[in-house]
Amino acid sequence: MVIGLDKYIEITPGVRGNRPCLTSTRITVADIVLMNLRLDLSLEEISGKYNLPLAAVYAAMAYYHGHRTEIDDSIENDKSFAEAFKHNNSSPLQEKLKALRNG
Repeated sequence: MVIGLDKYIEITPGVRGNRPCLTSTRITVADIVLMNLRLDLSLEEISGKYNLPLAAVYAAMAYYHGHRTEIDDSIENDKSFAEAFKHNNSSPLQEKLKALRNG
């Protein structure tokens, strides 16, 4: 029996920037990758924490390994966007704290 990744991974126009997600969720393959490889959560922990089928979490990692460059580029682009946004948009709380320190 062959089970394709399309049972667990889907790309839905307009959902999460057209990125591959676990079927019927808004959890992207990149989200699973970040939790596993950068936050050091096991696939079993991710499955339990988010009430996901373990097979779907493994399918996300299989998809990642088949599309590694694309997913890694997406993660880097998101990181760069967040850093630029943070740099260009100050936090009202940070501004108040800065004023208190200088005041």
